[in-house]
Amino acid sequence: MGNRIKSVAAIHDLSGYGRCSLAVIAPVLSVMGLQPVAVPTAVLSTHTGGFGQVAMEDLTDFIPQTLAHYQRIGLDFDCVYTGFLGSRAQIGHCLEFLSAYPRALAVVDPVMGDSGRPYRTYTPEMCAEVVELVRRADLITPNKTEMYILLRQEYNPAPLTHGEAKSCLARLSELGPSQVVVTGVELADMTVNNLAYDREANRYWRMVCSYVPQNYPGTGDVFASVLVGGILSGDSLAIAIERATRFLELTIKATYSYGTDPKEGILLERNLPWLAERHTFGGYEIL
Repeated sequence: MGNRIKSVAAIHDLSGYGRCSLAVIAPVLSVMGLQPVAVPTAVLSTHTGGFGQVAMEDLTDFIPQTLAHYQRIGLDFDCVYTGFLGSRAQIGHCLEFLSAYPRALAVVDPVMGDSGRPYRTYTPEMCAEVVELVRRADLITPNKTEMYILLRQEYNPAPLTHGEAKSCLARLSELGPSQVVVTGVELADMTVNNLAYDREANRYWRMVCSYVPQNYPGTGDVFASVLVGGILSGDSLAIAIERATRFLELTIKATYSYGTDPKEGILLERNLPWLAERHTFGGYEIL
């Protein structure tokens, strides 16, 4: 059936306020013509970045029950996409999901830290478990901090040379995934880039990012979701990275211009239609 809508099992938390996790993943995938199937790992009143004590319901036990139900009714997926996980048990449940759908594109966003530090909930034992999840992935999307955690190296804030960047990408691919995307990497030419490596094609890519002096929650979720949507819609890795980078630039700049409270996240609602226009690109560069 040529008109079948591709589906994505998105195993992430759901924050009610603050525009991150499933609250942004679902609309992005939908507007790109895919069916997001939410598998929430936890439900939170807001994200945890500045709203005080949040109300939270842990859903660790819900994940295997969901998988069992989907298997009973013969539900299939084109992609299994994992993000922030709250416990080692949830990592194990994600591995079970990947085993249940071996033909699905396995995308792992190894959300473990930022700004040179792991999140406080990610112990060394949990980080080691995430490496096992990465080994099962086809595509991973770490940031620079998570890149060093996966490589078991001390974080280095210095810009990378092209050679160092390519070495890191190749070593990440050696863990298992054939495609690697690392976001927010400053290179020695003083540009901030999203970098990629496709092992099967043996090609390295870079997308230079515009700088805006403000951080917003949920941008990593938006980037990875647009990337997934692009690849499942037929984009090459380079084109998918450019689509994700340009959409995020557009949305961040629009948000910054309105001067809204950064805790509220990016103004996704105003810019979602851009994703449905299927722009043609050619601004990516060979690394």
